[in-house]
Amino acid sequence: MTKLSDLGPPITGTRHGDPAKNEGEHFYTCPICCQPIDMRDLRQVIWHDKPVHDRLEMDA
Repeated sequence: MTKLSDLGPPITGTRHGDPAKNEGEHFYTCPICCQPIDMRDLRQVIWHDKPVHDRLEMDA
């Protein structure tokens, strides 16, 4: 299983549009592996954009 830290240092994304009303608006669920994705971290977004992938192991 690939660890999030294996993908390199964090790549912070920029939100477009209105600010998030709550923390949950920063996340969506990957339709392939059903893992929640933090859209503020582009490493997660790019990883889950691949058509075939495993779940990421989150670092502590």
